[in-house]
Amino acid sequence: MEPEVITSLQNPRVKQLVKLRDRRPRDTAQQFLVEGYRQIRRALDKGFPPTELYICIEWYPGEQGNEASLVAEAEEAGAQVFMLNKPAFSKVAYRERPDGLLAVLPQWRNELEDLKLSPTPLLLVVEAIEKPGNLGTILRSADAAGVDGLIVCDPVTDLFNPNVVRASTGVLFSVPVVIADSEAVRAWLGSKKIRSVATTPAATDLYTEVDLNGPLAIVMGSEQYGLSDAWLAEADQTVRIPMAGQADSLNVAMATIITLFEAVRQRS
Repeated sequence: MEPEVITSLQNPRVKQLVKLRDRRPRDTAQQFLVEGYRQIRRALDKGFPPTELYICIEWYPGEQGNEASLVAEAEEAGAQVFMLNKPAFSKVAYRERPDGLLAVLPQWRNELEDLKLSPTPLLLVVEAIEKPGNLGTILRSADAAGVDGLIVCDPVTDLFNPNVVRASTGVLFSVPVVIADSEAVRAWLGSKKIRSVATTPAATDLYTEVDLNGPLAIVMGSEQYGLSDAWLAEADQTVRIPMAGQADSLNVAMATIITLFEAVRQRS
């Protein structure tokens, strides 16, 4: 079946796509946007088929073989496919350089008990992350480190923010993510006998000097305030990254990468 062609900027579907950039309409519709070949490819590969796929071949880079294959696979998985002209796609795209592919996917929610833990789990816990780019980069780091799951406590930014999806390069679909409140997470970690190591510039021990083996949750705080007093008080251990310059802390995404991969180094 030939896809419906949309050329009007006033088309209801175009208007709805623009609305889905904002959190309230996303949550009301329980949908979110995924733009770009790589991100949509990863969604399909991990069993997250889109419900709608919007294409603009005028934006396709170079040969169209990969794009055509992806469109066919999405359609076979049940996606409605729509063709937009260049002005219409430019209106709905949120990337600076669109590649002519934009999908709508349903939101989902995992619970703590949904996490499939290995015998010696490595978890990453983040509290009140504010910037979508940081949360997306943290997702990429969690994926690269092979964590059992990312637990987002008391989120300020929305997991389904388009900029989270973009910064994660689509690994949002491969990392098990749970959103929960901090108190529930601390209780759950305790019940699973998973040791929590919290990061703070005020800690005495360096992150390289503590044992990061065994069942472990590395806990990172928000960009502005760091970890809450409750996390710092109830964590099994606190660690710090040494700072030799004038800055007293690192960007939270960078600090996450450094600490996570020290755990990977020790555990390997």
